[in-house]
Amino acid sequence: MDKRNLSVVSEFMLLGLCQSWNKQVLLLLIFCMLYLIIVSGNIVIMILIITDPRLHSPMYFLLANLSFVDMWRSSVTTPKMITDFVRENKTISFGGCMCHILFVHFVGGGEMVLLVVMAYDRYVAICKPLHYSTIMNLQKCIGLVVTSWTIGFVHAMSQMAVIVQLPFCGPREIDSFFCDIPLVIKLACIDSYNLGILMNADSGVLAMTCFILLLISYTYILLTVHQSSKAGTSRALSTCTAHITVVVLFFGPCIFIYVWPLSITWVDKFLAVFYSVITPLLNPAIYTLRNKEIKNNAMNRVWNHKVSLKEKRKA
Repeated sequence: MDKRNLSVVSEFMLLGLCQSWNKQVLLLLIFCMLYLIIVSGNIVIMILIITDPRLHSPMYFLLANLSFVDMWRSSVTTPKMITDFVRENKTISFGGCMCHILFVHFVGGGEMVLLVVMAYDRYVAICKPLHYSTIMNLQKCIGLVVTSWTIGFVHAMSQMAVIVQLPFCGPREIDSFFCDIPLVIKLACIDSYNLGILMNADSGVLAMTCFILLLISYTYILLTVHQSSKAGTSRALSTCTAHITVVVLFFGPCIFIYVWPLSITWVDKFLAVFYSVITPLLNPAIYTLRNKEIKNNAMNRVWNHKVSLKEKRKA
């Protein structure tokens, strides 16, 4: 196709989750409430970990980073989805669409690696407890977090380097609530089948590599726990259960979207909502409910501090 005859697409049309106005109003209320819970829940966890000296350990340092990533991951797409519920013209500029792709894969890729880092932290703590403080020192933790962000950034830029060069000339409707690579590639004025497979493989390789590393880590952990004392087993299993639950909730949608060969619109939309909204919503609840240190000690100390301040004011 002669590129001189291509018209430049300056914006795309997002079709959203549904077309019914009544359903959109209901979804607006639901997702507004869920987004506020996501932001407030993850902020509470970060504040608890930062302000409580007893939580200044590698595991909680990584958990605070996970809360920050979850909050950011949801903020990339959810606010746009919420505002589009009340807009008749659900458009997004070409630059905004590229930003969606960049940050979705930047944050998502970084979180995949961060979950592997958290699994490594638990592996060292349970399988090599005598060397834990030496191996997982603050400098090592910061280095691992920076590595996760770096891998996420490199992954996102490898995708963007291809997407921004595609010619767009005709259809501009994206049947979703945000721009994602498989849907945007279909709009390009080229034969995009092989390119779509290549781009999905790029995301799929990262997802599957991290998932396999996680399986190996938790297999070693569970084998070690099985051979240890009952007292240590209960606490270790409680912590690992929370981690494994988060891993399954996060990687499930990713693997189906980028690895599964079939594409069904309503399934893809459900998985996108699950990935963008439900997982960041559940993560704080899972870690809080499964972690006695946060649930009992840290929250009780914050509550008692507030009560003490009120009593001093009354006095």
